[in-house]
Amino acid sequence: MPVLWGPESAFRPFCSERCKMIDLGAWASEQYRVAVKGGEDDADDGPAEPERDAP
Repeated sequence: MPVLWGPESAFRPFCSERCKMIDLGAWASEQYRVAVKGGEDDADDGPAEPERDAP
C-alpha cells in the first residue's frame, strides 16, 4: 500500500511513527554515518552503508 504524502501525513517524510523512530534511532546510535573525505574514519572511499539487524 503506497504512502500518500500530504498535509494529513503527520510523520512525513516517514510513513509512520515506528519508521521514524527506527531511522532516527539508527542515526542517534551512529549506525548510519555520512561519509567525509579526509576524515579519521576514512578507511575506504565508498559511501557509508547502514548497519541493520535482520528483522
